[in-house]
Order: sequence, then C-alpha cells, then structure tokens
Amino acid sequence: MPTDTNDSIPTRETLLSRLRDLDDQTSWREFFETYWRLIFNVARKAGFAGAAAQDIVQETFVTISRHMPEFHYKPEIGSFKNWLLQITRSRIIDALRRKHFKEGEQYVPREEALGTSLLESLPADAGLALDAIWDEEWRAHLLDTAMECVKKSADARQFQMFHLHVIENVPALQVARRLGAKLPEVYFAKYKISARLKREIKRLENKPR
Repeated sequence: MPTDTNDSIPTRETLLSRLRDLDDQTSWREFFETYWRLIFNVARKAGFAGAAAQDIVQETFVTISRHMPEFHYKPEIGSFKNWLLQITRSRIIDALRRKHFKEGEQYVPREEALGTSLLESLPADAGLALDAIWDEEWRAHLLDTAMECVKKSADARQFQMFHLHVIENVPALQVARRLGAKLPEVYFAKYKISARLKREIKRLENKPR
C-alpha cells in the first residue's frame, strides 16, 4: 500500500481487526454501511449505471473479505484509504474491460454507453481519473460522517436551524419565521454547529480510528 497519512474517514483499528472473523456479521454490517455508498458513488461517476455500480460494490466487498483474514492495519506502512481505493479501482477497471455486466445469473449488454470517459482512456489515464473521483467522494463521505457525528450530540433545534440555513440555503429570516425563532438564534446556531463541524472534520482527519 502506498503511504498516505490522510486517512480522513474514521476507520477504527478494532473494527478492522474484528473483520478478520468472517462470521462476525455485526462488524461486517457496520463496515458495509460505512463504505458501500462511497464505492457506489465512485462507480457511478466512473460511468456505470445503478445495477452495474451495485455489482462493483458487491465485488469489492467480496475481494475485501478474501483479504481480511490476513489483513493487519499498519498506518505507518500505508493508509486504509489507499488500500480500499486499490481494491475498488481493480474492480472498476475489470468491469470497464468487460463487454457485458452480470445481472443475476445472466450476462447482459451495458445499460448505457460510457462515452469518452474511462473506457476510452484505458489503461493510461483510467487510474488517474479514478484517483480524482475517489478523492472527491472520500471528502464528501468525510463531511457526511462528520455531519452525522455532530447531529447525534448537538441541540436538535440548533441543528435544524443550521441544516435549513446552511445546507438547504434557506434565508435566515425565513428559517426564523418557519421555526418561530429569533433571527439572532439562527445566526448563533449557524456559528455553533459550523464550529463543531469543523472540529469534528479536523478530528477525523488527524485522528483516524
């Protein structure tokens, strides 16, 4: 694995250790729920339709399960982020090289053309293109992870104000009227939740678990 200390999404070493037990369904479910959408979104941006992207997700996790009994997380050697990228990239490039996708027990033609994206650039540029897609989706997944962490512990009313004003771009005055709040309350919620979100993102970036 190439060295990369920016393991932005929190990957607990204890969870990775538990995954060596392939019968630990609870840990595998937690791992799947954490990462499946990341892999799915990367596959979609690589040019695959929904069913084909789901196939890539399944193939990626099958490959991970095969490696896990011998896997030992050593961040000083390389990051989990890049290890997962390497596996996902291999599954995507394998699928790009196929003329058909497997759907159930049958092989069927592509659901949509890949245009001039990764297929036509193989093998020289596909890896670089996937790296860029992966980094973009990893950052988005990091933000989602941090948002969920903050939401669980934040004041519900403040988080609602923040979400409406910052995430949904509803004007502060409209938020105040909708929630029966004072305008300064909305601005304070924006400041408070934004600060907590920045701290959480920094924590996840600097202290991968």
